Amino acid sequence: MASSSDKTETHQQKYMAMDAEERGLFNTWRRAISEYTGLGLTPSQQESRATTAAFNKDLSDCKRCEKWRNDLMQTSPLVIFMAENLRKSGFTPDHKNMPCMKCDEMRSGGYSSDGVIQLCYNRIRGKGHLETTMAHEMVHAYDDKNFNLDWYNLEHHACTEIRAASLSGDCTWFQEMMRGNLGFLKHHQVCVKRRAVLSLLANPSCKSTKHAEAAVNKVFKSCFTDTRPFDEIY
Repeated sequence: MASSSDKTETHQQKYMAMDAEERGLFNTWRRAISEYTGLGLTPSQQESRATTAAFNKDLSDCKRCEKWRNDLMQTSPLVIFMAENLRKSGFTPDHKNMPCMKCDEMRSGGYSSDGVIQLCYNRIRGKGHLETTMAHEMVHAYDDKNFNLDWYNLEHHACTEIRAASLSGDCTWFQEMMRGNLGFLKHHQVCVKRRAVLSLLANPSCKSTKHAEAAVNKVFKSCFTDTRPFDEIY
């Protein structure tokens, strides 16, 4: 049985026997295989390869998010309805104030009081998930423009989180199933409360989980039944 050194010598002999054109083709093929598999690369080349791959994935995910966002603005009844009501409230949603961006936090979107809806392309599972995320954040924008929210007031924050979770489709049975939360008895209300509490925990004014739960429970009935701008829960 031939040793590895014998095989290496044989390969070198075959390489030396190639003409210039054959060597060029072989080297091109070898570089392509190394770039694809990572085999045969130096540590610095492997680091560069990983950086390039991460950049390309980010670029691809961002472009996909932008395409889905633009499609949903034209085709989703839920998003179109919220966009119409936001325009009536003095907020015109477009690609400038609804950017797709990379987020470090475990969230699919966000709304800032300066009027920007953030869509986290690296956290979006699919087009349906993006639709729900857009609707959720658009409810926040609607509340901010119409009800003069104080985001550091936990009751204000709790109310808009309750409405956004309830009205956006964020707490449908399918969404809950995807999260692994299966239940049939008042699952919608349970989901809305849970997700509102989770959102409040990120508020600097929130001292604890109990503090968040108390704020949610205090305003739940009035905010859950307030379905504006919808006639009923979507």
